[in-house]
Amino acid sequence: MKAYQPIVCSIAELARPRSILDLPSGSGWLRRVINRPDVAIDGIDLYEEPPAGYRNFLCRDLEEGVPDELDSYDMIVSCEGIEHIANPGLFLKSARRHLNPGGMIVITTPNTWYPGARWQYFQRGFFPGFPALAARIEPGTHMHILPWSWPQLHLHLSLAGFTNIELHPCLEDGRTRWIERILALPMKAYCRRKARISHSPKERQFWTICAGPGALYARRLVVSGRNPANS
Repeated sequence: MKAYQPIVCSIAELARPRSILDLPSGSGWLRRVINRPDVAIDGIDLYEEPPAGYRNFLCRDLEEGVPDELDSYDMIVSCEGIEHIANPGLFLKSARRHLNPGGMIVITTPNTWYPGARWQYFQRGFFPGFPALAARIEPGTHMHILPWSWPQLHLHLSLAGFTNIELHPCLEDGRTRWIERILALPMKAYCRRKARISHSPKERQFWTICAGPGALYARRLVVSGRNPANS
């Protein structure tokens, strides 16, 4: 399994959803690991065939948001998809409309904050996995077009109306290279200082997460948010 997949599964296990929308659903890995008959999973993907075991499947472009004809769900899972979407605000707002009150969204995406990514940006002006796409801008090529970090994903989820936004650390081997710790020292010190001078517990929590290993060192972000119960 990929490093983020067990984390997504553990989040789903704790949340105990009865219905999940998986988008983009890819090969249908989520159904294979959440193989419980009491959990209905629907999928959306523009480029893959309908995966086995899904209740419903739609071939749609997520640039247009979550299709209106779909029902509401207890959980929406979007793994390695938001970096391909040019209008994440539309996508996230439409996703929230399809969540039941108190429902959860879980997003995974490459993290451009880890030291190796920032070092490559310093050298080339492009994050790893987000190259210049001149002469290769074609629909259907699965282009990575928007790089993400914890602060950016937190911002967009907040603007879309999600609450209880959490980062679930995704450190692949549980360790961090010593050179990465050195390169991250200035940013870590900055985030810790911002946490110390924060004006509210919510602001302090945000900066504390920024200074943590899940934001600074992980190659992947796994972030969840809640649709308010009174929505």
